[in-house]
Amino acid sequence: MLEMAASDHPDRVAVVDRETRLTAAQLQDIVGGAASVVSSTDADHVVYVGTGGVMMPLLLFASAQSEVPFTPLNYRLSRDGLRQLIGRLPGALIVVDDEYAETVAGAGKVLMTRAEFMLAAGTAEPTVGFPDAESVAVVLFTSGTTSRPKAVELTHNNLTSYVTGTVDFASAEPSDASLICVPPYHIAGVGAVLSNVYAGRKMAYLRQFDALEWVHLVNAERVTTATVVPTMLDRIVRVIESESIRLPTLRNLAYGGAKVPLPLVRRALDLLPDVGFVNAYGLTETSSTIAVLTPGDHRVAHRAVQGSVARRLGSVGRPVPGIEIQIRSEDGSVLEPGETGELYVRGEQVSGRYAETGSVLDVDGWFPTKDVASIDEDGYLFIGGRSDDTIIRGGENISPAEVEDVLVEHPDVREVTVVGMDDDEWGQIIVAVVVPVGGATPDPENLRDHVRRSLRGSRTPDRVVFRDVLPTTATGKVLRRQIIEELEAANVDN
Repeated sequence: MLEMAASDHPDRVAVVDRETRLTAAQLQDIVGGAASVVSSTDADHVVYVGTGGVMMPLLLFASAQSEVPFTPLNYRLSRDGLRQLIGRLPGALIVVDDEYAETVAGAGKVLMTRAEFMLAAGTAEPTVGFPDAESVAVVLFTSGTTSRPKAVELTHNNLTSYVTGTVDFASAEPSDASLICVPPYHIAGVGAVLSNVYAGRKMAYLRQFDALEWVHLVNAERVTTATVVPTMLDRIVRVIESESIRLPTLRNLAYGGAKVPLPLVRRALDLLPDVGFVNAYGLTETSSTIAVLTPGDHRVAHRAVQGSVARRLGSVGRPVPGIEIQIRSEDGSVLEPGETGELYVRGEQVSGRYAETGSVLDVDGWFPTKDVASIDEDGYLFIGGRSDDTIIRGGENISPAEVEDVLVEHPDVREVTVVGMDDDEWGQIIVAVVVPVGGATPDPENLRDHVRRSLRGSRTPDRVVFRDVLPTTATGKVLRRQIIEELEAANVDN
């Protein structure tokens, strides 16, 4: 992909990272040198610990040319957390931003700082290799919000199938630019490199997210497309509202990584009427996006007053080309539209393979996502959360998402997550953890009544507690396990 881009538009700027600006040809040259550096270490894995930027395309393509898997790690993890993950990647060359060098010192096979690696790559004799398409290209660890992080293996074929199925080669205009602020260790960070290089679109990196800096960078680099996670979108909307900033070049804004509250989506659509919004849903195991709610879908659903069309605004859209989906019941039978079960997906971009346990695909190649979902009559996919999060109250299965969707529409509620807590009488009870709108002091009973008016009484929260903020990952996924542990500790203390 890099070779194609460098041949088609060698002088087009490919990467902007603070003061660094590289054309496609310059990126290809330094990648060749970087591949030589990787090969000289005889490493079995390339690990990156840092905030990304130019290091993402450099290490991703250099690792590929060296036929060595690439793993960007979450630099926010503790010393022990990082070392545990590195220990699961034998023979690792670790490339690290200077500020994290001490944290991982002594781990892995070889350690090089960002500056050392860049210097070596710039002076090494370039080399080019072409790995087997079915060999592992990238290993990414899942967030581990509900269990031990799993090491997902993505092959070159998985990743290229995703890109070629969703992006046309050299389809970007010379003036097009993408702002990348998603974490480097997330599948969206890998997908952003491959998609934009293949399309021929300039990548402008914002390595540490700040909403005001984000809007300034959009205007400074004349950004036409960007991808954000829910917490970022919320902060961007607040900055645009308070500062009255315009974004005249922005044409498309994708959001994903976690569920976005519908009131926030509506505010964003009203605030940026000329921007095409895209809701992108995918998993690490599926090489990024498998379903998309398009700009047209957003506009039509936002204009609709009620009914199935209006409801689509809360969906993740329809499958991308090359992806098949099924909703299955607990006994494995395929469910009809409107019925809720577990989402299964199939396609060339789907890996479903883990480093230590192997493939979890069934005999027909279907991957069990563990996401609760349903499909409507027109093929729009609705995600109801993780099956592990299902609350079983008095023998009744309750999806936290259906309660959250009602509560977040209350005018005094900014954010909410719903969890189940153990209870001697009911097995589990429903606890709503609410972040109020600034200045509001909601009455718990009023919030319970709000849910009761929309859902069956059995779905009404047994308890409502308030927090200033919800703990989340960098991609906006709520850390439910942490919330439950805090609630349990509070009960013990009481």
